[in-house]
Amino acid sequence: MRVFVTGATGFIGTAVVRELIDAGHQVLGLARSDAGARSLVAAGAAVHRGSLEDLETLRSGAAASDGVIHTAFIHDFNNYGPAAEADRRAIETLGGALAGSGRPLVVTSGTLLVQGQGSLATEEDPSNPNFPRKSEEVALALAASGIRTSVLRLSPSVHGNGDHGFVPRLISVAREKGVSAFIGDGLNRWPAVHRLDAAHLYRLVLEKGTPGAQYHGVADEGIPTREIAEAIGRGLNVPVVRKTNAEAADHFGWIARFFGIDGPASSALTQQRLGWRPVQPGLIADLSAEHYFESAADTVPLHS
Repeated sequence: MRVFVTGATGFIGTAVVRELIDAGHQVLGLARSDAGARSLVAAGAAVHRGSLEDLETLRSGAAASDGVIHTAFIHDFNNYGPAAEADRRAIETLGGALAGSGRPLVVTSGTLLVQGQGSLATEEDPSNPNFPRKSEEVALALAASGIRTSVLRLSPSVHGNGDHGFVPRLISVAREKGVSAFIGDGLNRWPAVHRLDAAHLYRLVLEKGTPGAQYHGVADEGIPTREIAEAIGRGLNVPVVRKTNAEAADHFGWIARFFGIDGPASSALTQQRLGWRPVQPGLIADLSAEHYFESAADTVPLHS
């Protein structure tokens, strides 16, 4: 299968490209820069130059492929509304190019978008209609247009060597403040999945996903955030402290609204339906690796 991958040069996308090629697929990867194009060629993929905002580029890449995996997102959490709107337009454009073809489209979402946080979220739970990101709503609407559209909800922490997401931001805050903090009692829970396990799941959803289905990229169902803070404290050799809800925004900045969520999630149905089994180290084990503390990103990159 010739697969068009958006976000192909990002932390998750590079693992998806490798997974697809190793399984015998051909990959057409979206690249914004010369460096990104070179990395795709080195991986054995073909290059499609363009960006998430260039809708004609997305349309032509999808039209030239047997299926699409959409991992790109503008990770600007200070301007989340415009980022979510760009994602919506991108998904609609990709879907328009595939309409009536029966070809697969795998769209990325997140487990924290599930409505009704606090209980164990399953694949059958709906997304929160009040959340700005509409990837699931748009994708599921496309399933009625002759497209094999599936949604892959990722854990808030997709971890591994090269991670530049939420956990490195927490590490950066702890390094800057001299303490590793949790919010409240620290019992609110975060799911997690290793990027290589997530990449394998993307391939399975592409190959075997059911139209209109939602799948969960979850290995650790819910790690108490206090345990995450303690692992960061050990890695940096700094104290671990509690912050109240009132103190959280000042201490953590924009990530406080995410780190304070209680959002455990299950992948039991995903594993049952697709035969997916996460085999990589869990988040706490991964946080014992040196690569997480050699450096920490100050911000999540604008594109992935």
